[in-house]
This record gives sequence, structure tokens and C-alpha cells, in this order.
Amino acid sequence: MKQEKEKVLFRFYSNIFDEEMVETMWCQEIDKENGIYKLDNIPFYAPLLASDDIIFAEFDESEQMITYRETKEFSGNSVIQIVLMDEKSDLNEIRNSFMKSGCQSEKFSENYFSMEIPYDLNYNPIKAQLDTLENDDIVSYVEPCLSEKHKNDSQE
Repeated sequence: MKQEKEKVLFRFYSNIFDEEMVETMWCQEIDKENGIYKLDNIPFYAPLLASDDIIFAEFDESEQMITYRETKEFSGNSVIQIVLMDEKSDLNEIRNSFMKSGCQSEKFSENYFSMEIPYDLNYNPIKAQLDTLENDDIVSYVEPCLSEKHKNDSQE
């Protein structure tokens, strides 16, 4: 049986943009009657969320769509937001290098993408690669959703 998907609205305050923001993402229905969904996207901006997180969402009259209320269970995946700082560098090449390490990403624009680090990957080599790119002024990055497991990876 194919699981149905729903677009869910996420409203949050962005410290980066210093304003209230909205992002819509696809979610798989787990228990629609009780508002339980599994996030099926890599968030571009929404903090503290990663794909495969189990969330509670319900129809909101003012938004006129299903709207995120809370995270019920974290997947352990992490999300890194990356901005290309060096115009001569190729964003797709950078994304492909991380894909070879097992990290999927979603391109938002020619100079911005959001990348996911799956729970079972060690974050140390990925962080080392990010730090090298940042130290070389090629990218800048933030870790809006770094799982406990990945935080602990970098402390080993």
C-alpha cells in the first residue's frame, strides 16, 4: 500500500533573517486521523527539523492547510545549511562531493543548499570537509539541526 503524502506548513522564527517565516514540506501520512506524519523533505530554513522526524500537524483554519504543531520523535538525522561564498566555485560539484559521503541535499538557488547527514554517518569527516571549505572562503555554513549523535561524533 502506497503511503499518501500531504503538504504541511511550518511557521517559525528565523534567527538568521530575524523574522517570522513559512516553509511548506511534504510529509508521509502515518496516522492522519491523529495528525501524525513523517517529514519527507530536507528543510531549507526550518530549524530543529530533519527528514524522517515524526511530527504532529493539524488543519489550521487561519492558514487553511495542515500546519505543524510539534515534533513527536526525532530521526537523529541532521541538517546543515550551506551558502556558496566563492562565485568561481561550482555549487553542484560541492553537493556531489558530499553526496559521495552519503549526504543528500536540496538546492534552493545558485548559491544555497540544505544538506542532510543521515543518523548512521559519522559527522567528523563531513564537518572536517565543511570546515576546510569555510576556511578557504568557499562556503559558509550553519548547523540548525544537529542531532545529539552527530554532536557526540565531533567530541570523540
